[in-house]
Amino acid sequence: MNRNQMRGVAQQIKGKLNEIVGKATGNRTQQIKGDLQQAAGTARKALGDGKQKLRRMGR
Repeated sequence: MNRNQMRGVAQQIKGKLNEIVGKATGNRTQQIKGDLQQAAGTARKALGDGKQKLRRMGR
């Protein structure tokens, strides 16, 4: 697992927590922030997945 994959997963988790807290408190802004963080984490993890595949192909 490379750095982009780890940071992407961490960002997804952080976003999910923000979404849950936003729902529990009725804070729509925090809920949306959590959704955006999850999307950014997914994109970052996909970047890491792609880099890892390229490295494997080069071997």
